[in-house]
Amino acid sequence: MKNIYFPVDNEKFLERLKVGDEVFINGKILTARDMAHKKLNEMIKKKQDIPVNLKGSLIYYAGPSPTPKGKIVGSIGPTTSKRMDKLTIPLLKLGLKGTMGKGERSKEIVNIFKKFKVVYFVTFGGCGAYLNQFVKNIKLVCFEELGPEAIYELEVYNFPAIVGIDIYGNDFFIRNRYNLK
Repeated sequence: MKNIYFPVDNEKFLERLKVGDEVFINGKILTARDMAHKKLNEMIKKKQDIPVNLKGSLIYYAGPSPTPKGKIVGSIGPTTSKRMDKLTIPLLKLGLKGTMGKGERSKEIVNIFKKFKVVYFVTFGGCGAYLNQFVKNIKLVCFEELGPEAIYELEVYNFPAIVGIDIYGNDFFIRNRYNLK
């Protein structure tokens, strides 16, 4: 397993990751789902400053469920990533370097990730209660009115994932569909 740290300050750090690699994600990552992406896109279209720094960041397509007593966060499993494809493109121009969720992405986004040297990580769907143990801290960043769809900053330690798309445009889902090595 390879360790990767976010936010990244050097693209060379992502060059060593290859599609299919099992990784542990460490550091500070952001959560954002559909509604947060839409709000960010609206602000970008209006040329407004967005309330979050995306440079070198990773966005995890997740929304935390209510936090049980004695826990840091509730269930925090991934949502389907493909829904964010068209909403992700403007964020890449602001320096976003990674996304994480479940499922495959469009051919268009694979090509754009290659152009911007962005990595897509896949994590375990249906395992949100398991994944919460890798979250060491959670902080609301913006869009509180969206509830679980607000943007949160998660401090994670050894958060398990697989490289679904590397910066070279290799796609885990295509590779496995056709048994390519």
